[in-house]
Parts: sequence; structure tokens; C-alpha cells
Amino acid sequence: MKDEVSTEDRKGALKGMGCSRKRVEDVRFTQGKGNYVDDIKMDGMLFGDFVRSPYAHARVKGINKDAALAIPGVVAVLTAEDLAPLGLHWMPTLAGDKQMVLADGKVLFQGQEVAFVVATDRYAAADGVEAVEVDYEDLPVVTDPFKALEPDAPVLREDLEGQTEGAHGPRKHHNHIFTWEQGSKEDTEKVLDSAEVVAEEMVYYHRTHPNPLETCGCVASMDKVTGKLTLYGTFQAPHAIRTVVSLISSIPEHKIRVVSPDIGGGFGNKVGAYSGYVCSVVASIVTGKPVKWIEDKMDNLMSTAFARDYWMKGKISATKEGKITGLWCHVTADHGGFDACADPTKFPAGFFNICTGSYDIPTAYLAVDGVYTNKAPGGVAYRCSFRVTEAAYFIERMIEVLAIKLDMDAAELRRINFIKKEQFPYQSALGWEYDSGDYHTAWDKALEAVDYKGLRAEQAQRVADFKAGKTRKLMGVGLTFFTEIVGAGPIKNCDILGLGMFDSCEIRIHPTGSAIARLGTISQGQGHATTFAQIIASEIGIPADDITLEEGDTDTAPYGLGTYGSRSTPVAGAATAMASRKIRAKAQMIAAYLLEVHDDDVEWDVDRFVVKGAPERFKTMKEIAFASYNQAIPGIEPGLEAVSYYDPPNMTYPFGAYICVMDLDVDTGEHEIRKFYALDDCGTRINPMIIDGQVHGGCTEGYAIAMGQEIAYDEMGNHKTATLMDFFVPTAWETPEYQTDFTVTPSPHHPIGAKGVGESPNVGSVPAFSNAVHDAFRAFGLVQSHMPHDHWRVWKIAEELGLH
Repeated sequence: MKDEVSTEDRKGALKGMGCSRKRVEDVRFTQGKGNYVDDIKMDGMLFGDFVRSPYAHARVKGINKDAALAIPGVVAVLTAEDLAPLGLHWMPTLAGDKQMVLADGKVLFQGQEVAFVVATDRYAAADGVEAVEVDYEDLPVVTDPFKALEPDAPVLREDLEGQTEGAHGPRKHHNHIFTWEQGSKEDTEKVLDSAEVVAEEMVYYHRTHPNPLETCGCVASMDKVTGKLTLYGTFQAPHAIRTVVSLISSIPEHKIRVVSPDIGGGFGNKVGAYSGYVCSVVASIVTGKPVKWIEDKMDNLMSTAFARDYWMKGKISATKEGKITGLWCHVTADHGGFDACADPTKFPAGFFNICTGSYDIPTAYLAVDGVYTNKAPGGVAYRCSFRVTEAAYFIERMIEVLAIKLDMDAAELRRINFIKKEQFPYQSALGWEYDSGDYHTAWDKALEAVDYKGLRAEQAQRVADFKAGKTRKLMGVGLTFFTEIVGAGPIKNCDILGLGMFDSCEIRIHPTGSAIARLGTISQGQGHATTFAQIIASEIGIPADDITLEEGDTDTAPYGLGTYGSRSTPVAGAATAMASRKIRAKAQMIAAYLLEVHDDDVEWDVDRFVVKGAPERFKTMKEIAFASYNQAIPGIEPGLEAVSYYDPPNMTYPFGAYICVMDLDVDTGEHEIRKFYALDDCGTRINPMIIDGQVHGGCTEGYAIAMGQEIAYDEMGNHKTATLMDFFVPTAWETPEYQTDFTVTPSPHHPIGAKGVGESPNVGSVPAFSNAVHDAFRAFGLVQSHMPHDHWRVWKIAEELGLH
């Protein structure tokens, strides 16, 4: 029975964890064989489109459908008046608020859905939209969250008027949503009052948008014979959508099938429930035919879930030597017309209380005020875990401001305040238990890789040359060290709409030794079919190429809470490993029976069980799989399959060190990224090539956010960036080259030690780019400049400093 193949060759054949295996999904994507929602065609399918409000705040005095219904092909026009008898004119939000499905008496933001036109083709639907006559009475508009809280500010949510309690506690103003506090205010203010040094700053993380390549959409099909509703859509959490649809419509959940086919990017934009889903379902029930709704890019940018829009007032205290003693932060969070943020129920401001970052800060206090304004609702975690990006940007800007106040090197200030390796697991002042980390090693590696001392010397010479008139370009070195919190999450503190945020995996081994795995997640470009197969390959010894992965169909996949907030590897990846280990445990008993020894006398070896002390006697997993189906083994059921529902004991805490070197032309405001170095520690690395791809993509999104991407409004609430002519999307021309690196600090509580990486580059890159801009001007004085740092804003900094 001796096998001449070496252990290393057997490991290589598996293509398991640690292997840079090519993405198996790419074969069909690169050939145009993807299957997206808009590719779905069904007999008799109708098409829906929305009449949207041109006003940011207005009374809807009347809607005339007659002209629209007279257009050939228009089948129906739905309004709130039609939905009200069904109780569907309002729907619950993920944040515990409620939101209009269609305008009920008034509109609260430009682009809000007013009526839903259903027609036989998209062209007729568009004509019908143009023909619907809506009588508006415009109302005062407020787009500034600070003005929204003034005593004489207009009442936006008239449905809540007089209510002093909201989903998250007391409301102190008619446009106030909640106040969320963490830490000790009294202790922190005492520390600040007695501190040797205190630095203050207003840090604004502007409103932006996930802007996935594929917009949101769905196809709803109600079968009146079976009473079963099938809903295809761009859902990042198919099972949660099924539950929400059941709660809204009262259709029994077993009569609803939700399918997410291929998704062209999500980034948080496709977590929540939108009016198009509800209206498509209603239209299908009313007409008895499938109804498709696909928004255009302008609709997507104007009305689906935005990200960020946090005004963060900070104070940070320290000794003269630079040891941080306290952190105080107050956030004014602009939530738009409805509180539709995608956050766990107990965290109305997400995980922003990780704003102490990577630093051993003994005392801290955080308060967040949520505010209604006349903007689109639905703040989501745009490639970050529930407001972690805002938190990381805040602390990394505060560190830079403190370094200036102390006249201290910002790299050294970080070093002396890092949480030490021996302090893990570390309890933060604002409530989190960091699992593991080795920040000093990562930081030293990063500084050495970019020749930090050499960069500072070059920068000093650049300043001297600028003052001497030899150059008009300044140089900035943007430093960032971030700790993210991902893997939501433990049911003990994480749920959405009462659903615990566990995840799941079901694995079935076929008689010939190949396998199928079904998960409660859904990939939007993360490479799940590749990496999850690698976890299974390493755990049970079946080649990754022999493993098929399925997601996104609630009729076949086990219940899970979906893909967002870097949950895939920390939660679903753990479920995959645990299901694999259940299979391996059963396989051990089968192998022992086949080898005629006791269970404890065999041990695992890459892809087989071998007899201890006699490795020439073994049974491979393929042999064990076949035996499980064709032999009657005493005390063991036939077959080889398992399911795991994994509730993590804690979050995971990936971290990284990012450094950006940027040249800025003071006369034009133009920039050039000379170097961008990104070191990530995501624990155990499953597929290095996919990690690099995730870092490249996330850093490019971070670059867009920091240097130009913005959702902007004028004082009348008009959306100024509703097309890609105005909303910055980097091309290959603008995108810098990234140098990636890593350290490995496994999570002690995760089955394979993995922490997740998909969102880290967005979290870490934004402050690195922004800090580079601020650092370039540091030698000439301080000007408070908010992102995005487009050419105009950079030019204005130079003007204010008298550098033109």
C-alpha cells in the first residue's frame, strides 16, 4: 500500500490553504458567461420603473396616472395609495426605523420613489414615468445636519412628530434620531482637563457611495398555482431578504425562494431592502406575471444607500513625551431622510467605538448623534465593517494632529503608543477585546521597506528647494496604521432585525471523492468558489479542483446572514472548517474500520488516514468516501456529509501599515502618487494571490474616496454628482501601483486563524492618502482641509497658506 508520492507533492495537488490558486470563477466571467439579474428572461415578463421626485422636500398634493395608463404597453401605475390597503406603503429598515416604499404625503430627498410604472417593455415603462403627473408643494430644505438640529429647523419626519423615543433611545429634537454613547465621559474630561498637551480637530468623512458596477435590481415572479414567490436579485444577504419579504408581505417564508445570481460588486450597497424589491413583488402578485426592476446608474447614485457622512469632533491628550492619555469624540452623523443604515441592532453607529485604533489609550469617550436631513438614506459599510473606516480615519487624523502639536515625528508617536504584543488579548477603553496583534513588527517592516528616514530627508530638501524657488512641487508622506474589527458576529452582541449574525456551511462528499459545499454567503467578487474550496481541501484532503461551491439560493443553501463587513472568512470560513472537521471525524472512524484498527490508532496525513507507526498502511479520502456509500459499517450511517452553523466567540481584528508618498503641484492642485506601500496582517493567508487582488481593489476605491469621490448636494438638496461625469471613478491612468506586503498573526479563536482582508485596504488607504496631502503642507502651517482632496481643494490649501 506504500505511496511513492511525497508529502509535499500531495499537499501541492490539493491546492489548499496558502496556495495562489487562480480564481475558478474567472473562466466564465472573462468569456462573458456570467449570469446577472438583468440577464434573466421569463415568459410574459413585465418591467418596472420609478417616478422619482425632483424635489428634496415637498408635499405630494396629488398624482394623476391617466396619461401614463393611456400609453400603449403600460399595465399599471402603483402609488402609496395603492399599497396602503396591503400595509406595504412603509417598510422596516435595518436600523429599526421605517421608510416609505412610495411617497406617502411628502418626499424627503431628491430621487425618492413616488410611483411605480409597470409595462410590457422598458421603453414603455420609461414613457409612462414621464407621463405621470405629480403635483408638488415645495417645502424648506435642510441638508446640513447641524442646521437640522436648530430649534426652528423644518420638521422632516412628520410621522414621528411628538415621539420622544426612537429605536435606540431618547430623541432630543424633531430631526434627531438617537444618541449613542460609549466609555466614560466624566473620566475622559478629567484626563483632558489635567493633560499636558491636548490637540483638537474637526474631522469630516464626506458622503460617498459604493457605486458597484452592476446597479441594484430584481425579478419577482409569483406563481398563483403554487402560491410560491421567487425573487431573483442583487442581494448580499439572500436569507435575510427572504425573512424581510415574509415579514413585510405576510407570505409564509417557506413559500418564498430568494436567489442571488452573479453580482457585479456589492460593497455594502446591496445589503438593505429597497422600494424596487417591494414594488416588483406587489406588481407580480397583482398582474400574475414576472416583473423586473433594474435601476440605472443615476438612480443608483441618487437614491440607494450612501456611505460615510460623519462629522467627527475630536480631542486627544498626551504627555509632553507623546504618551496618549485620553481620547474624546463627538460625531454628528447625517443619516438622510430615513434611518436605513445597515448596522447591528445594538450598534446604531456601527463599530465606530473602535476609534481608539491600534493604540493603548487608557481613557476614552464617544458620543454619536444621528440626524435626519433631506438627503438619500441608507448609510452602509462601503467596503468596511460598520463605520470602521470612519473610525480609522478619525484616529489616524488625530494622531497626525497630535504629532504636529507635540512637534514630534508621527511614525515615532505611533510606535510609542501601539498596543504591545504581550498585551493581547487587549481590552479597549471603549469595549472591544482585540484578539491578537504584533503592531511593532509590522510597523518596523513597513518603515524599513519604504526607507522612511530617507523619505523624510528628501522631504526636508524638497521644502528647502521650494522656499528657494527651485520647485513648485511639495512632497507628502502619508502614514497610517489601522486595526479593523470584522467577522460580525457573535449572536451575543450582533444581530440585524433580530437575526443573529452566524453563518453556515453544508458539505456533501460524493461516492467518487469529489464534493459540493453550500454556504449562507454570496460572493460579489471575493472569490468564494476558490478560497472556500481551498479551506475544504486542506481540512479533508480532497483537491480544491474537485470541490464545487454553491451560494445564493435560499432553497438549497443553509441559512446564513450573507456577505458584507468582511464576514466571509471570519464567519463562513470558520463554518466551512468546522463542517470539514465533522466530516474528517466520521472519515477517521471509517478508515479505522477499513484498516481493522481502533479509531485512536489512525492519524491524519494531508489527504489520508494512516496507521500510527505504520504509514505504509493508509486509506485516502477518496477510498473512504467510496466506502461510506457501499459498505455497511457497524454503528455508522452511510454517506459522508456535515453542516455547521458557526457563531463566533469574538470578532477578528486584522491590521495593517500603509504608507503613501505623494507629490503635489501647488499651482494646479494636481497630485502624483510616487509610492503606495500596503502591509496587511489578516492572520492565516488562504490564497495570497486573491489577497493581493483584494488589496489592489480596495486601495483603488480608497484612492477614489480620498482624492475626488463625493456625493454632493446644493442648499436646495439637488444632487450634484449623480452621474459618472461628476462622481470620480479611477481609470488605469490615475490608479497608482501598489506594493503589497504582510505579516501573519493568527486569530487565536478562529478555527484556521484567519481574520479577513477584503475591506482592510479601503479602511487603511483612505487615511494614508489624506495624511499625505496634509503632510505635504505641514512645513508651511496648518489649514483644516476636508476630503475629498481634489485638485481644487488642494489648490485652495496652497492659496490659504500663501504659496501661490
